[in-house]
Amino acid sequence: MILQGDIKTPAKEKTSLTILKTLVYFDIFDYPLSENEIRNFLQQPVTDPAFASAIDLLISEKIIFKVDEFYSLENNRQSTEKRSQGNLCAKKLLPKAYEIGTFLYKFPFVRGVGISGSLSKNYADKKADIDFFIITKPNRLWIARTILHLFKKITFLFGRQHYYCMNYFIDESALSIPDRNIYTATEVITLLPVAGSLSMNNFFDANAWVKKWFPVYMSADRPKISDRGSWLKKITERLFSGAVGDKMDNFLFRWTARRWENKERLGQRNSKGRLMNLVTGRHFSKSDPEAFQAQIVALYNQRLAAVKAAAHHFFD
Repeated sequence: MILQGDIKTPAKEKTSLTILKTLVYFDIFDYPLSENEIRNFLQQPVTDPAFASAIDLLISEKIIFKVDEFYSLENNRQSTEKRSQGNLCAKKLLPKAYEIGTFLYKFPFVRGVGISGSLSKNYADKKADIDFFIITKPNRLWIARTILHLFKKITFLFGRQHYYCMNYFIDESALSIPDRNIYTATEVITLLPVAGSLSMNNFFDANAWVKKWFPVYMSADRPKISDRGSWLKKITERLFSGAVGDKMDNFLFRWTARRWENKERLGQRNSKGRLMNLVTGRHFSKSDPEAFQAQIVALYNQRLAAVKAAAHHFFD
């Protein structure tokens, strides 16, 4: 029903749909949002009066629900409590993530490091990974990646491998993300820069297209990022400069691609039970188990259509 004296208009329906799009996406991850978070992730600018009116109307129609200070598509206190606990875990884990990211920047040919995944959105559970996005020097991605992953093998000895999940590498000659959808836009805009100020700033400039998805997004205050390298980094980069480095990088690219093709052909799974998949190119490398990105985009479109269908009386 519509509240007395509150008449639906096309503008109000449009604002309501904009709010729903935001809630539907985060509902995929069972993550209710605060009012400020909804505003931050809106896909088009909305005035304060229009936002407040649309929120009240969606609640009165029981299309969305408010539990404590969080909004979602389900009237579920467990989701709210889970989110609150996840925020507390993230608060404890983020200093460690910044420390590790600063350390990773000291490796050869690494030019930028950012925290990605759920932790970049201020959420972590007790078994959370720390995911990192790595930018490398042009034509040295595969040397950098190989050295970093050799180091990661050592962390398995101490049960700390989940703190060093380097899932996405690009080099400075390919900073623009080619896949442009709600998933990649969310990942880019929430990325937390840790080290390599110049490369990270260039990355965000090269991906200004995310503002088409989130035109009003405002980043939270972040710690000052590091630009400190190491003596080992300088020495190794000199050893693999010029033609020697070019040949080595090409060799490691071909070797890694063949190795992962074998893993995929054999149906090997990662520690979370997902089929392993590495999407590679000369200037990028990204882990995409079971085509996770495509699944999320498809699920978002399905759920948005389902919500609109269930509330057709509201939008028709």
